[in-house]
Amino acid sequence: MISGFDLRHTRLALCLAALATLSGCASVTYEQNLDRVNEETNHFAGGKVSLARNADERNQRASSAEKLLSAPLGQKEAVQLAMANSYSLQALLAQGWAESADAAQSGRISNPVFSFERLVATDELELGRALSFGLLDVLTLPARQGIAQRRIGQAQLRLASEVVDHVTRVRQAWVRAVAAEQTLEYAKQVFESAEAGAELARRMQSAGNFNRIARAREQAFYADSATRLAAASHDVTARREDLVRLLGLDESQAQSLKMPTRLPDLPSEALNPDAVGRIATTARLDIRLARFALEVSSKAQGLNLVTSFTDIELTARRNTKFDNAAGTRSDPRGYEIGIRLPVFDWGGMQRDAWSARTLAAANQLESTVRSAGSSLRESYSAYRTTYDIAKHYRNEIVPVRKVISDENQLRYNGMIIGIFELLADARDQVNAVMGAINAEQQFWLADAALQASLIGRPTTTSLSVITSLPGAAGAGH
Repeated sequence: MISGFDLRHTRLALCLAALATLSGCASVTYEQNLDRVNEETNHFAGGKVSLARNADERNQRASSAEKLLSAPLGQKEAVQLAMANSYSLQALLAQGWAESADAAQSGRISNPVFSFERLVATDELELGRALSFGLLDVLTLPARQGIAQRRIGQAQLRLASEVVDHVTRVRQAWVRAVAAEQTLEYAKQVFESAEAGAELARRMQSAGNFNRIARAREQAFYADSATRLAAASHDVTARREDLVRLLGLDESQAQSLKMPTRLPDLPSEALNPDAVGRIATTARLDIRLARFALEVSSKAQGLNLVTSFTDIELTARRNTKFDNAAGTRSDPRGYEIGIRLPVFDWGGMQRDAWSARTLAAANQLESTVRSAGSSLRESYSAYRTTYDIAKHYRNEIVPVRKVISDENQLRYNGMIIGIFELLADARDQVNAVMGAINAEQQFWLADAALQASLIGRPTTTSLSVITSLPGAAGAGH
């Protein structure tokens, strides 16, 4: 304890500390958080997200959802419905706000500690008052403020990335749900054709006009068609419920959900590589997130070089001492400085840990930059391949199957071929249409993945193309 210190100097130091505290407070509101997220994702999502915090805002969301559900839900409307109605997305927004608030808190100075003591000894009464605060907290406040701002930006970009992920999943789930409905309709046609063929084969065998193996082929195709129909029926339910979960629909809303009867038409032209390259810039979310992580680690490492060695606490004291026997009073004042001595721990492990984190962040940034181009090229390859395949189905395979079907109908009318050949051709045509539906589905899935990759949130894209080959059923008739 060093006493006799001028009270004016003590007050000045405390005022400076209070001023630094007030001017250096980091803060972020939920409006600021959402504004940043919407700025990053508005063009990608085609709308803005909002966080409902009271009953009125929740009612507005419910009203918007009801309006969107009143008509068949297109892909764009599905995204709007998710942003208005999805509780999982609301949870992401609330969690993102919490992360930003935690990041802002890390840039604030710790509250000072006030202590009061009362000591009595015979005729003497002593009242002690002390105000303590961490001196290093004040001295390092600008550095911690800068780190906090970067962490806030990092949390906001991470939230924007989560919103992009959710929108991408909604788009792809919508594509799968619509394609499943289309596929089911054609699976029913194949089943009906197979059922008719199997029944006809049974009757002809009973009449002695059909051999056993030929009838068995028709029966096997019928059994296979029934299995495919059952699987297609379940796939409709599974794909629809996947979309329902992503949209956050309750049971009554799910019953009101109406889907379009078919996928959108293919674009007249596919995006060219040059246009994709211009869109994908260094403003990608993944690169900026990695850069923020490196900046935070670098700044924190510099700050840790000081704080890992020691800590300093400054305390201003004022005591009042009453001597009842002598009838006197004294008011000693002063301050004390407490320094943590690096005797047992010199903070070497802490500094090594921060150095390792900075090195990891630097390498992660370089890895992200190098992977960005690769993932974009892969996504574009999937996009362009699926576009070309879907266009090939539309312009070549389906029209050719239609010509074959028309010619076989004429041949059947001229009694050149029989009913089983006509049924087999009808199945081949339906299979070609189902292949075209699958190709269109793969294109729109790849399109959603490419859009996510352009903004910097790559999504794994896998191709699954169904080829159109003549059916085995009816062969040899």
